[in-house]
Amino acid sequence: MATSNVDVTDQRIARIASSIRVIPDFPKPGIMFQDITTLLLDPKAFKDTIDLFVERYRDKNINVIAGIEARGFIFGPPIALAIGAKFVPMRKPKKLPGEVISEEYSLEYGTDKIEMHVGAVQAGERAVIVDDLIATGGTLNAAIRLLVPKPIAERVGVTVVECACVIELAELKGREKLGDKSLFVLVSET
Repeated sequence: MATSNVDVTDQRIARIASSIRVIPDFPKPGIMFQDITTLLLDPKAFKDTIDLFVERYRDKNINVIAGIEARGFIFGPPIALAIGAKFVPMRKPKKLPGEVISEEYSLEYGTDKIEMHVGAVQAGERAVIVDDLIATGGTLNAAIRLLVPKPIAERVGVTVVECACVIELAELKGREKLGDKSLFVLVSET
């Protein structure tokens, strides 16, 4: 865990980085899986993670924390509560009841979708999209497309202030797929 875009002298970053377990060859050979469950087992590291995000977004007039299924659901709600924003879940297909909008994105072998309830966000709101990790950037890019203005009537036009992840796999260059959207990460694996 080499870099981050927070103050690397902040001792919380070292605690967070050291609490993330790397599991080789999971879920398939050649993958070095970044396991955040060990971070969640360390109350101090978990609190540090939430605190760093809250410190960043507390005074930025954020109305929406949009969390990507599933691990964005772990980090997003406590951040939303702490800054007084609503939490909007972005889920895999057929998981949300009611009317949804969806965005498709590419995977290594095929495509997937994420969905959000129609009416979950309002025009003019300011959002941060939260997930545990950015790799190739496809999921975050799809989440941005769910929120930003489109010529489609149900896309109301939210300002995506930033994307926020605990971990970045920098060698996969996912940041490049985010266009002009800023990415804030705590730990960058190079």
